Amino acid sequence: MINRYTKTVDLTSRGLRSEKEQEAQRQFPPPEPPLPPATKDTLPPASRTAFDASGWSSLMPVQASVIPYMLDGRNMIVQSRTGSGKTGAFLLPLFDSLNPALPHTQALTVTPTRELARQIHGEFERMNVNKALRSALVYGGVGYSAQNKALAGGAHLVIGTPGRLLDHLRRGTFTLENLTTLILDEADEMLSMGFLPAMQELRDYLPAARRSYMFSATMPPRVRALGRMFLHAASFLSLSEDRISVDTIQHRYYRTDQIPKERCLIRLLEVENPPSAIIFANTRYEVGFVAAVLSNYGLVAAALSGDFTQGKRERTMQRLRSGRLRILVATDVAARGIDVSELSHVIQYEVPNQKESYIHRTGRTARAGRAGTAITLATFEEESRLQAIARFYSLDIERRPLPTEKETTARMLARTTEVLEGILRGKSNLERERLQRFIPWVKALAAKEPELLAMLVDDVQHRRAHGAKTRRSGRRRRRPAGRRRR
Repeated sequence: MINRYTKTVDLTSRGLRSEKEQEAQRQFPPPEPPLPPATKDTLPPASRTAFDASGWSSLMPVQASVIPYMLDGRNMIVQSRTGSGKTGAFLLPLFDSLNPALPHTQALTVTPTRELARQIHGEFERMNVNKALRSALVYGGVGYSAQNKALAGGAHLVIGTPGRLLDHLRRGTFTLENLTTLILDEADEMLSMGFLPAMQELRDYLPAARRSYMFSATMPPRVRALGRMFLHAASFLSLSEDRISVDTIQHRYYRTDQIPKERCLIRLLEVENPPSAIIFANTRYEVGFVAAVLSNYGLVAAALSGDFTQGKRERTMQRLRSGRLRILVATDVAARGIDVSELSHVIQYEVPNQKESYIHRTGRTARAGRAGTAITLATFEEESRLQAIARFYSLDIERRPLPTEKETTARMLARTTEVLEGILRGKSNLERERLQRFIPWVKALAAKEPELLAMLVDDVQHRRAHGAKTRRSGRRRRRPAGRRRR
């Protein structure tokens, strides 16, 4: 039952699912009237040329389903897992909807990471055989000159991350006044990386009249709220097992034989960056050990075990519910009665000894219509016990390779760059003038004492990424005259 493919598993009752499906359908109804799926033979000319250049033999299901609605100009929210072919679903129609004769930005694709932005840009350029359309790739952590040149050349499609896009819009490097198509890719990941403040400000630059599309692997309430913020009269199309997956838990596990388990846990927390999580261990000793390791590493974590007084237990739980505590480490007994409605992750530091505990633990997430993630760390000896649990409950639990140190560092660097650029965006002109005096010193420090500079950067990033609830960074920008939000 354990396989290498992503699956979402519903452990809620049929009645609750039905109620939440109805709620989601009220907010974002299915497309009406529905359109028949596309095939490569029904694609319009420019899209067909781009498809032929892609090297695909046929349209993937998400592409066949989404392309007709994009060509019809309908606002859409699409739920489809990562790796399903959604990049082609929103890129192919652009070749017919963008006008190469107009030298300004007509389409904007917003992504959470530079890696995804590069991937989308690479796909577009591979399909863009006639080079009639120009694109610009925009993300932080690199210089501005190449991006400025691409934008000044009249890029028809701009692909980028929220922070650097805001920087260019503030500088006037390009404008979205002529934008006709907005695409938000991996919206759930966008929110997990803390981009909501930047997205709220980015919205102020968008014209009211536009077509908008949002793609997300899950549809928790925060993602739906983002959809309401950016899309007007949108329809909802689910490509996840042909239904609206609202109450779902994504189950996966990692083998932990290569490095100590506590180091595996830290690496996953840095990659996942969960807004809230409960980590389960089997004994009070392990709970105390894990909480101490995480706290010493600088993460906001606390232990909860059966020997806590009721008053201390209640104070700890209040910190978790309020967002002042992001990570709770607990035993099964101590976690009884815990109900945190917006718990995004359940992480099992050890495979439970009783199979029922797996369901009780993972059921702490995906409450009240939300999606959740259940992660298990398993040694070679524990893996057979996890397989037995999966067989007993007919669960599909995906085994994933542990992120490498290089992959973890790349994710942290991307997040840190966005944090620092966000802080810089909030500085006034006088404050920016003040910091100019330090630039020669910083350059010298980077060459002579890089550890000192790394310490300062890590401190800022860590407090922003792993502290209390994220606040909207920067100053409120006045909305351009004549614009209204949508």
